[in-house]
Amino acid sequence: MTDETCQWQGWREATERALYGPGGFFLRPEGPAGHFRTSVHASPLFAGAVARLLVEVAEELDTDEVAFVDMGAGRGELVTGVLAAVGSLAEGLSVRAYGVERAERPAGLDPVVEWTDRVPEGVRGLLFANEWLDNVPVDVVTVDESGTVRYVEVRAADGAERLGRAVEGADASWLERWWPLTEPGTRAEIGRARDEAWAAAAGCLAAGRAVAVDYGHVRESRPPFGTLTGFRGGREVAPVPDGSCDVTAHVAMDACASGGGQLISQREALRGLGVRGERPPLALASSDPAAYVRALAAAGEAAELTARGGLGDFWWLTRRVASGRGA
Repeated sequence: MTDETCQWQGWREATERALYGPGGFFLRPEGPAGHFRTSVHASPLFAGAVARLLVEVAEELDTDEVAFVDMGAGRGELVTGVLAAVGSLAEGLSVRAYGVERAERPAGLDPVVEWTDRVPEGVRGLLFANEWLDNVPVDVVTVDESGTVRYVEVRAADGAERLGRAVEGADASWLERWWPLTEPGTRAEIGRARDEAWAAAAGCLAAGRAVAVDYGHVRESRPPFGTLTGFRGGREVAPVPDGSCDVTAHVAMDACASGGGQLISQREALRGLGVRGERPPLALASSDPAAYVRALAAAGEAAELTARGGLGDFWWLTRRVASGRGA
């Protein structure tokens, strides 16, 4: 092992390097879809629902040219699906599409999509961040035997941990407000970096809506030992920040929402956008068997997207931006 891999670091710094540094996990050619399945990959119904939301935003803005900003765009799966769906929903609507991602532009992506590592500023439309916030790195803290809250340091080579310095300043204030710890051995992930990242991204809109979709929790249901974990090849694994796996943690969604916005479940949000998961009428099986099979398959996909205890429990945080400059 090199000196670098033997270093002890805070989880935020170690995760940043493991995910986005040279050779980082999310910069690999296969992208996130090679290791875990999001709502985008579960069914094209999800992109269709986002396309309907984009059309709603365009109508609210009274415009025939609207921006769609795909935050944490992966390999362009969502923005591609939205562009494919929007044409059948609003004839004549022009979409300026952006994929915001640190990885290189994927091969074969529609040339109309602007691929960038920065959030475009001053646009009017919909900014959509699906499972982006959970991969904004955070520091992990725990309470020692004396009752002092300390940062947890990690060794990148093997994921071993040790106690670091006491938590002070802005991080301590965030914990006191959003995730207070008192019992020795309890842990938390400090979501301040995510709050700031979300506020900055949403603040780039001149008008429209910013939506963040993620797995998370609120103050009344914080997990006592945190949620830090890893994923690789479709399986949950130990979170080792060596670049071999995703390192992620649930989002303190109410903290992100404190700057403004509404929190609802994915089940509620998608049902409001027409994704309901209801079984087609049995009579259709006799009158049009092929249509019945298609409708049945779509109902199964919709049920997965809205299932309690699964994707339906994801949070949707929506922030409206009423007016401003931009195009």
